Amino acid sequence: MLPIINHPDYVAQIGDDHRFPIKKFGELIKLLRKKNIATTHNTFEPDEVSVPTLLNVHSEEYVNKINNLSLDKDEIRKLGFPLVKSVRRRSFVATGGTVLASKLAVKHKLACNTAGGSHHAFSNQGNGYCVFNDVAVATSYLKKKYKYKKILILDLDVHQGDGTAKIFESDDSVFTVSIHSKKNYPSKKQKSNIDIELEDGIKDEEYLNVVNQLLQKIGHFQFDFVFYVAGVDVHFEDRLGKLNITETGIRKREELVINNFFKRNIPLCGVLGGGYNHNFEQLVNLHSILHETCKKILEN
Repeated sequence: MLPIINHPDYVAQIGDDHRFPIKKFGELIKLLRKKNIATTHNTFEPDEVSVPTLLNVHSEEYVNKINNLSLDKDEIRKLGFPLVKSVRRRSFVATGGTVLASKLAVKHKLACNTAGGSHHAFSNQGNGYCVFNDVAVATSYLKKKYKYKKILILDLDVHQGDGTAKIFESDDSVFTVSIHSKKNYPSKKQKSNIDIELEDGIKDEEYLNVVNQLLQKIGHFQFDFVFYVAGVDVHFEDRLGKLNITETGIRKREELVINNFFKRNIPLCGVLGGGYNHNFEQLVNLHSILHETCKKILEN
């Protein structure tokens, strides 16, 4: 069974004209049900993440500001979302979703959230549509609960996982890897354990070679767990990406990454990451590839 985590409140009320395609989260679960990837038996609804769990990563002042809807104008501008009740709710349940997905991945080897990958959130501020750094919060949770000694965060979103890199910069038990577009947001990059910067317009073959070489490079590490940020904003029709990757390339990437850790018996939690495709229907389909690939690998 592939556990899939979803909550209706992943869709916050930010207005239909907002640049961020928030409705993709609602449409993704519909598509996964239609494809028989998500069923009543393998779909789980998360609770809000607890404040003590958040405080392992985020400052109390920042968590209180989100909880009380009290960010200032500049902080709201950096966040990119209007700070309304449904955004607050979404931030807590989506982070709770990644924590739940990680616990289920320990049991089932693979599990996926239908949101998550908010990698631009720092410990004391939100950035680039990311309120809480769900993967960082879930990583800290697993370390405490299971006494894991080495967790990998593999981030293949088109943008660098700058918040994640900063949060764990002096933590030897977390290994951060980011393959991202060199000339894209954020303008100020942080230092992951491994950063691979890609030039604009890179195509499938070269991109997959980079991913494959990276997997070989880190193959000798004994990871206890993997978080995989499966951003689809590498797609050639993405509004915010600068790469030239096709749907086939994304499918091959997911097979390569997920198979790599599954064969080595390392539990993996997949989260969405970014996706801002011009074609909304295609965007939802691209996000579904993560869950589809995990299901196929588990069944084979």
